Amino acid sequence: MESLRNLVHQLAEEGTLISATLSQRRKAGEAGYTKVVVKPVELKKSLHYQLAYHFANKVTHENIAASLFEDKMMELFENTFRQGLLCTVQADYQVLISKKYKVSILKRSPSKKPAVLTHNRQKQYILEEGVPVPFLIELGIMNPDGKVFAKKYDKFRQINRFLEMVQDVIPHLPEDRPLTIVDFGCGKSYLTFALYHYLSVQQRRQLNVVGLDLKADVIEHCGTLAQKLQYNQLRFLVGDIADYDELSQVDMVVTLHACDTATDAALEKAVRWGASVILSVPCCQHELFNQVKSPVLEPLLSHGILKERFSALATDAIRAKLLDLLGYKTQLLEFIDMEHTPKNILIRAVKSSRTDTEQLWREYAAFRDFLHADPYLERACRDLLPGS
Repeated sequence: MESLRNLVHQLAEEGTLISATLSQRRKAGEAGYTKVVVKPVELKKSLHYQLAYHFANKVTHENIAASLFEDKMMELFENTFRQGLLCTVQADYQVLISKKYKVSILKRSPSKKPAVLTHNRQKQYILEEGVPVPFLIELGIMNPDGKVFAKKYDKFRQINRFLEMVQDVIPHLPEDRPLTIVDFGCGKSYLTFALYHYLSVQQRRQLNVVGLDLKADVIEHCGTLAQKLQYNQLRFLVGDIADYDELSQVDMVVTLHACDTATDAALEKAVRWGASVILSVPCCQHELFNQVKSPVLEPLLSHGILKERFSALATDAIRAKLLDLLGYKTQLLEFIDMEHTPKNILIRAVKSSRTDTEQLWREYAAFRDFLHADPYLERACRDLLPGS
C-alpha cells in the first residue's frame, strides 16, 4: 500500500485532485455505501474535500479539511474499497487492490479539466499563485513552479492579507530615504520575509529591516535563510523588546503576538521613535484581567471565560485610544492569525495630526476609570500624553 499512500500524499500536497471515485467493496454484499465520490470544495475561504457516500437509495455528504484528506483516503482504501479512479490535473490514476492488498496503479492521460471552486480561489493576491517567490519556496509554501501546496494555502492567504494591510499604509511612509523597519517578536518570520520581499523586491524601496526575538535557534535559522535569499538589508537579532536600543528612529514597527504587556512595550518604542506606521497583533492580554472591576458588569465579570474575553477587547480598545492620543489614527482590523488562534485583531496606526485630543482624553479617562484600570501603556507614555 506504500505506493498508493505516496500517490495520495502527493495529491494532498499539490492539491491537484479534480475528482476521485472509490468503488468495489472489499466484502461483496456488505450493507452500506457502494461507492464514494470525492471532489475539492472551498469552505470558509479554505480548501476542503467533499465525500459523497452513495447508498442504494440515498447519498450522504461529508466535508473534511485538506489536512485530513490523505488519512481519509487511505482509510477507505485499506478498509472498504478495492478500486479507485483518481482524476488529477496531470493524469488519471486507476487503482486496483487485490484481496491480499497488492496494489496496481495504472497511469493514463488526464480526462478532466480542473473546476473553479469559488471566486475566492481566483482572487488576485499581491503574491500571485503560479509566480515563483523565493522565500515562499524556501519556507515550503509553494513549489519551484509557483504552485501553492494545498496544506499551505491558508498560510499563503494569510501572508497576502497581511501584505494588503501594508499596501494600504504605504502612502504614510517616507519616500525620500530608505525605510527602517523593526519586527518585534518575529518568530519564524513568515511575515518578516513577506514584508521585505514586498517592499524591496516588488516596490523597489531601500530598506533596513531588523527582526528581533528571544529564541536564539529561530533567529539563527532566519538569519541563514535571509543570507541564502540575498536579502542583504534584513537582519535578525536575539533580544528583548524592552532592552532594544540600537536605533534612534524607525519608520514602521511590527509586533505580532508579543505576550501581554510586551505588546505595550513595543508600542511605546514605536511612539518614542516617531514611527509613521504601527502594525500590532496583541496576544495574552492578562493585565486588565487582574484589574478590571465594576458592579454594573458583575453578570459578565463573574464568569472567567467572559471576563478574559472582555478584558482582551477592553485592553485593545485602550491601546487604540491611547495611540490616538499620542498622535495616531488607529484602526482595529480582523486579521486571521498564522497559528489559527482566536487572537485575530490587528491594531493598525498611522501618524496623524490631531486637534481633538481634549475630547479623546475625556473619553479615554471615563472608560479607564469605569473599569478601574491602570494600563501599562498609559504609565509608560505618561510624559507624552496631553491629558496627564
